[in-house]
Parts: sequence; structure tokens; C-alpha cells
Amino acid sequence: MASLLPLLLLLALLDASRATNFEVGGDAEWVVPQAGDSQTYNHWASKNHFHVGDIVHFKYNVDSVMEVTEEEYNKCESSDPIFFSNNGNTEVRLDRPGPFYFISGATGHCQGGQRMVIKVTDKARPPSGPPSGAAPAGFGPAGAIVVLMAVLWPLLVMHDI
Repeated sequence: MASLLPLLLLLALLDASRATNFEVGGDAEWVVPQAGDSQTYNHWASKNHFHVGDIVHFKYNVDSVMEVTEEEYNKCESSDPIFFSNNGNTEVRLDRPGPFYFISGATGHCQGGQRMVIKVTDKARPPSGPPSGAAPAGFGPAGAIVVLMAVLWPLLVMHDI
């Protein structure tokens, strides 16, 4: 049983290493877009490929982010959101395939275009690097193996596994 532990740790690290962190809007913060540009965040989302396990990061001041249903997204309001945060530095892990609907909880902001739909797929990531505006969340498979071996090697040798 003890010999399975290193393998399980390796698999967990490799799975986490495939996640990508996305800064919502690229370098821009989560704010009301300029007048006439109500699709800013949906344009940004459509240029990226989101997969289960990826993380979207919202940076903002005196605002909030809510994950809501499609109906609430279309109405730009929610009294009972799926998720709510107003800490100015919110990370949401995309934990399932399908659409995620986000709106600002600040009065009038959603109507001003501060809303976004992210479509998440569970398909394997293409062999190319992460999409533009994204930074790898992990070390990558090779880095994960190096870290894992550096941590586990002394234990394996010490216990003659």
C-alpha cells in the first residue's frame, strides 16, 4: 500500500499542473466597460478556451462578482446567486463542463455590460501553450515530476521502497 502513495501524489500533481489561471478581461480589472462596449467580457471569454479545473481571477475595487443562472444573467439580477464574492480578488475554479454566468452585484453595473458567459469544456487541452492572457497555474508535467521526486526521493530511500 505504501508503494502506491508516490504514484497517487504524482497523478494529483500532474492533474493540477494542467490548470490555467485566467485574468478576467486580460490586464483590465472587473469594471463597467466604456459606454457602447457592453460585450467586452464576452469578447474576451470567446477568445479563450476554458477547461474543467481552470481558474478565473477577478480583480476589482468596491464591486462584487456573482455566479448566477442563465435566467438571472439575462435579467441582470439575482437575490440568491450560486456564488458571491466582494473581496476585490476573487478566484473561481471552473469545476464542471458547460456555461458559467457571471455578473457584477453592484447596482447598474451588469446593465452597463459588466457580465460574462464562460463556456467550459472537459476535452483535453490542445498541445500548444496556454491561450493569450493566461498563465499556467502549475509547473507543467515535467516540473511536477521534478518536484515530486525531490520531495519523495528521501522518503523512498529511507524506507527502502
